Amino acid sequence: MTDDIARLTDSYFLRTKAIVGKFGDRRATYAVFMRRPVIAAPRFALEFLDATANARGTKFNIELLYKEGDWVGAGEPMFYVSGSFEQLVDLETLYLQKLGPACVAAYNAYAMCVDLPKTAFLAMDARHCAGAEMAEQMAYAASVGSAAAKRETGAMGFVANATDATAHWFGNDKGRGTMPHALIGYAGSTLRAAQMFRETFPDEPLTVLIDYFGREISDALEVARGFPDLAAAGQLSLRIDTHGGRYIEGLDLNRSYEVLARAAPQSIRGYRSEGDLRYLVGTGVSAAAIWHLRQSLDAAGFPTVKIVASSGFSPAKCHMMAMANAPIDVVGTGSYLPENWTETYATADIVAYDDKPMVKLGREFLFDKRGRAMP
Repeated sequence: MTDDIARLTDSYFLRTKAIVGKFGDRRATYAVFMRRPVIAAPRFALEFLDATANARGTKFNIELLYKEGDWVGAGEPMFYVSGSFEQLVDLETLYLQKLGPACVAAYNAYAMCVDLPKTAFLAMDARHCAGAEMAEQMAYAASVGSAAAKRETGAMGFVANATDATAHWFGNDKGRGTMPHALIGYAGSTLRAAQMFRETFPDEPLTVLIDYFGREISDALEVARGFPDLAAAGQLSLRIDTHGGRYIEGLDLNRSYEVLARAAPQSIRGYRSEGDLRYLVGTGVSAAAIWHLRQSLDAAGFPTVKIVASSGFSPAKCHMMAMANAPIDVVGTGSYLPENWTETYATADIVAYDDKPMVKLGREFLFDKRGRAMP
């Protein structure tokens, strides 16, 4: 572990460690905080600190001010950590890496679940992550944000994810998912791909992609008619993942406005930004597209067929879907991952040496509310 820390941490921390080792150690207290509001997701950072302390034969005193899943304001210390300056100084790089991104992702997941409390979420972020370590951190973050939303609002939240490796964060043994677009192309038709899946996995839930050929409505109805028993039992789901370069079958801009004017008139009344309108009546998987699919299924006699929506479901998009009361049963998303990476930068500042308060000018807000550092 020591060799890995030396290799991965910033060199100026290593030089400071050497200087302190030469001139004498002191007790240091760090305040660890974020510059933006987040949901506290400190587990990986705290586990790293505990494991390193044990490996080094020392002890770090940690005062956790916000428990996992709590809302934390910008600039508010999430925790204080005290101990040997020599043993702490080279750890900052690594524990901050394990803290910031998870807290922002948890915040995003929370916001999405709260906006769509009757919708289940499936975490599909793995292919967007920079390796297995990030994938583990993001799955953990989604579970933390989801749990907070469930606790506070009764939201359904994140119920599963796409990979076996991180399924445990959602209380599962296996990842979930049915088919990618590649299978539709291989099969030659949407219905045939569904039949192949069912023949291979007869006991698995069936979710069928319907946008490969640009015939979202036609293929949706063909699949529903091809599996009437599953459709009637509410065991068939149709996933819409239309890319942003075109409208779904049967829609254009004017028709999209017409759909929402009937189904969710409140969503298009009043001022809406260009981004808002893109989610409401734009190309791809818009609120109008989802309403159009729902209405088409209902009109054809398939009211219990479920709709799974994917494609860029970020907090902003989920918010507009909520404004339109879009009839989504499940959202498949990886877009709770932080979009602006600079927002994930966690920071640690020393606020006391040998228990005497001292912090760089301008960071006095890191002292506790009694005007001092953690005892």
